[in-house]
Amino acid sequence: MVTDVIDASAEFPIAREAIWDVLVEPQTYPRLFPGIGACEQLDTVEQHPSLRVRIGGDGVEIRTLSVQLRIAREHESFEVHCAGTGSFAAVRLREDGERTRVLVTYFKPGLVHPMMSDLPNAAVIAWTQAALGRVAELIQGAPTSVIVNGEDSPVKLQAGVAKQMVASGVVRTFRPDVGLKQLSSLAKWGFSLAGGYAAAAAHSPHRQAVVDDRYASTFEQLHARSGALAGALAALGFGGGAVGLLCRNNTGMVECMVGAGKAGTDAILLNTGLPARQIEELVYRHSLSAVFVDSEFEHLVRYLPAEIPRFTTDELSSQQPGRTTLEDLIAMRQSLPRKAPKPGRLVVLTSGTSGTPKGARRPHPKGFGTVAALLSRIPFGVHETMFIPSPLFHTWGLAALQISTAIRATVVLGDRFDAEDCLRRIAEHKVTALIVVPVMVNRILDLPIHVRARYDLSSLKVVASCGAPIAGAVVLRFLDTFGDILYNVYGSTEVSWASIADPADLRISPTTAGRPPLGTRIAILGPDRRPLPVGATGRIFVGNHMLFDGYTDATPPDEADGMLDTGDIGYLDASGKLFVAGRDDEMIISGGENVFPRAVEEALSHLPQISEVAVVGVPDHEFGQRLAAFVVKRPDSGLDSEMIRNYIRHRVSRFSVPRDVTFLDALPRNATGKILKRTLIPGV
Repeated sequence: MVTDVIDASAEFPIAREAIWDVLVEPQTYPRLFPGIGACEQLDTVEQHPSLRVRIGGDGVEIRTLSVQLRIAREHESFEVHCAGTGSFAAVRLREDGERTRVLVTYFKPGLVHPMMSDLPNAAVIAWTQAALGRVAELIQGAPTSVIVNGEDSPVKLQAGVAKQMVASGVVRTFRPDVGLKQLSSLAKWGFSLAGGYAAAAAHSPHRQAVVDDRYASTFEQLHARSGALAGALAALGFGGGAVGLLCRNNTGMVECMVGAGKAGTDAILLNTGLPARQIEELVYRHSLSAVFVDSEFEHLVRYLPAEIPRFTTDELSSQQPGRTTLEDLIAMRQSLPRKAPKPGRLVVLTSGTSGTPKGARRPHPKGFGTVAALLSRIPFGVHETMFIPSPLFHTWGLAALQISTAIRATVVLGDRFDAEDCLRRIAEHKVTALIVVPVMVNRILDLPIHVRARYDLSSLKVVASCGAPIAGAVVLRFLDTFGDILYNVYGSTEVSWASIADPADLRISPTTAGRPPLGTRIAILGPDRRPLPVGATGRIFVGNHMLFDGYTDATPPDEADGMLDTGDIGYLDASGKLFVAGRDDEMIISGGENVFPRAVEEALSHLPQISEVAVVGVPDHEFGQRLAAFVVKRPDSGLDSEMIRNYIRHRVSRFSVPRDVTFLDALPRNATGKILKRTLIPGV
């Protein structure tokens, strides 16, 4: 057990001032000292800065402590006091020529961290010296910010995949004949959406595959209907080309994606939130030979040339007399004359939040590695009931659909999201896994407590969110309200997944993007494309076997050592967790300082009077750029602009305080729920 007083020291060939500057920066500790998950400055009138620190994790109770940073003598000594426990740490810096010795004395450390009281003094000393070593590496620019989960060793990766597949039950079967049918289906169609449904039909033909508001379809029925559709596409001359899908989440859209894949036809997944003009541009840009469209979106394709056929995906074709429907094509009962030389690919459009949407060709999963990657961080189980209100034309909704075939899950599709209706469906279908985007998490939490109480949500084991950051305050509210079932996925259309934060990660570090799943490598690179030190902020690069196959109509992102540039800025902490500071194009330079809007958004999210907030950079004559905040208040909040500025002033640097605060009824969002920040910037 630790004693009441422990001394630790380390020496480095670094100037004292450089080490001092790092050690008195509060954000150093959650970045470089494992077990410290977060650190934020409190709004107090006391002489010394007060900080709220989250500590614990790895199965240990998480505590939130208030501490004070007391500087005794500049560049020489400071203390960190915890009044609640009567503990403190004294730090002294001694310079000897070109070397600096750092001496740390702990008083009553066993009262601070939940597991520290059971550790020997040597463990506390080793932890301190390792963290101080990372401080030195940060100053010296050591290339340490690379983390790999199996990707650097093919043998290790294959073993990890096999272990995950067996443990999850994806490849386990007690009937060899069923197993052979599964493998035969995969051999014919590959590890594509078509192959996934064919294999699931071989294993569990009568299990429900997809359920929407109109009808339910078993795996066997969906496999047969998509095969008939593929035959019709080939007979009509659409095999090998490209078709567009303009649909909400419904069974017809799934059948179109699977049927197109079997026919060797690329399917361009069109965003239902795009205007008619952009859809027309995309039809020409991708040389689409036909468009499958839900009836409600008919007005968006009305002015396409007559030579581009339009097929109605639902049964509401009476509004368009003579229009061929999906049912008509399937009723043709055409058989594929032969297997296509290569299966059709799915092309997902980027969100377009920073410009015109680009078409990104999604690769077909390469073996069981894709399934194993997500299952290594999210505990999806075989025979889940998975509700996907997240749009299927969005990378995350599509990824969940693909995973569902491997685990033979029943997928419930919702074509429109309503928070209370979402809870109703969970209760009605005994949903075990919910696939959402962050705005849906917010909307569920916004429901009154008495409304949430109407529905039995006990079946729900996983809520997986992707598509945009979730504010730390929202993460903690959700975990406290619904339990430890939230998983936050960070990725993009180009790199698929990059990292996944599980509930344990989010409990200790609510703003983290998590850790890389199996087969993924993450690196934080500087301008020279070399790795930065752990804790340093740089560009996030990601490598895995699901990197996209390039844009159909744009130059691909930068590449370094087999990894793609995500376009985001962030850092890795000492525990291997990724944190995203924001988009590279969102960073502004105000008065010579680099400023990221997300830090301000995170701080404001803790105000209970605020429902939503977006912060953007706007031109400024004096400082070049400045931040502007756009706030959605809760009813009767009584919040005003000066209150917001005063609140922020005590939590971020002065260059990050938004001079402009605008109150809105709602933030502008696209069809996937992402905030359209560019529409908030004057003149853009």
